[in-house]
Amino acid sequence: MTFYITTPIYYVNDTPHLGHAYTTIVADVLARYHRLLGEETLFLTGTDEHGQKVEQAAKARGLPPKEHCDQMVVQFKEIWKELNSSHDIFMRTTEEFHYKGVQSALQYLFDRGDIYEHTYDGWYSVSEEIFYTEKDLIDGKSPMGKEVTRVSERNYFFRMSKYKDALLSYIETNPNFIQPDHKKSEVLGFLRGEVGDLCISRPKERLSWGIELPFDKNFVTYVWFDALLNYATAIGYRGSNTEKYKKFWPNVVHLIGKDILITHTVYWTTMLLALGESLPKAIFAHGWWLTGDNKKMSKSEGPVVKPLDLRKEIGVDGLRYFLARDVVLGNDAQFSRDLVIQRLNAELSNNLGNLLSRCLNLIVKYFDSKVPEVNTLGEESKILKAQIIELPKIIEAEVRKLKPQSAIGAIIDLLSATNKYIDIRAPWKKAKDDLPHAAETLSVVFESLLQAGKWLSPVMPERSSQLLERLGYKLEGNELIRSSENVTPGDPLFPRLE
Repeated sequence: MTFYITTPIYYVNDTPHLGHAYTTIVADVLARYHRLLGEETLFLTGTDEHGQKVEQAAKARGLPPKEHCDQMVVQFKEIWKELNSSHDIFMRTTEEFHYKGVQSALQYLFDRGDIYEHTYDGWYSVSEEIFYTEKDLIDGKSPMGKEVTRVSERNYFFRMSKYKDALLSYIETNPNFIQPDHKKSEVLGFLRGEVGDLCISRPKERLSWGIELPFDKNFVTYVWFDALLNYATAIGYRGSNTEKYKKFWPNVVHLIGKDILITHTVYWTTMLLALGESLPKAIFAHGWWLTGDNKKMSKSEGPVVKPLDLRKEIGVDGLRYFLARDVVLGNDAQFSRDLVIQRLNAELSNNLGNLLSRCLNLIVKYFDSKVPEVNTLGEESKILKAQIIELPKIIEAEVRKLKPQSAIGAIIDLLSATNKYIDIRAPWKKAKDDLPHAAETLSVVFESLLQAGKWLSPVMPERSSQLLERLGYKLEGNELIRSSENVTPGDPLFPRLE
């Protein structure tokens, strides 16, 4: 079984912000969960380095486009490293193998008659790099509210409309292909309307920074046609070795923001159909992080949160936990410092951290730092033990449904049940006159913490490793390995945030 997950490749016209971090961290969490489930996993992220926005950003800095890209890419790589992204592939669309793959795909479609020459007359959004017809505009702007300009020029077009019915049929017969459901409905509504053909070129006199069309050197390819192919070329599509592509492509999941829904679910999918390739296993469009007045958090829309600034206050794992846990994937959610602090204090400091401290301190005090061995369990212990045993099954089911927040929620539910269990059984009292009772309690609580440490590792790799170390264990691959006979409490692992 293989699993291949991708983030969008990000424009290099600005530094990474919270929106970029959210997509990348959630994709990383899902990739780590699949590895923990024993699956051969690939995780791709990277940068989209062609197009008008990049060319303009480079010009504003007084740099050649490639030099601008080389400098900006460093920032993305450094931030993903600091946020503990475990990506296997960092894709750049300026890579030579990608250039060749895109040209090969273009030539194939041109030779089949699926690309033709035509004069375009309509509206163009520079910020989105998308053409719109008059009927698409809302109050003189793009559907996303962006400024548009009138353009009339000779270009090349991809016969996207030719594959409309095939795509409609595929979506209707594959209910999990586009997620969540309300986004699938949006795509179906789009396809049931008038779908035209896609302009896939730009004349060099207007835009020189891009991949040259193999059949007309006076044009470069449209940035979206170039960028979308990265998911395939990165793993060998139309390259010298296609084995990786054949192995992983059938199980690819694209995690995207909802603002690029149509480009991925219509442009990309019809391109794949025309190329004779299978469609992705799933395309999942997540929501936006909103400001206090419910505006999208992005540089163009207002204030942004830089992920590394937040990391300095709450730690990398705190940031990763909040972003993966706080919102149902697919929904919009408000972001504020108070919400972050409340979530981390309630679930990590109070629930997990206090339970860890209580359990380990009692094992040190009454059992010489060694987890007591227990052969029989009472009814209360059996109930909690059953919940512990069930946890991996629940997590696997939720992860496969692309619900990381629910997987984390199952861990928190277990920890809450464990806290109730330890409060009822009060081993700090029982240890004085009924040591076996205390031993039974602490052994079950220890097992709950051990499983929590393992299954929180995709979300909080550093803190989970420290938690397991205090329990005397470590993760090797997807197996828990005993590393010490003794437990070591230490300072609070999740100190309260003010």
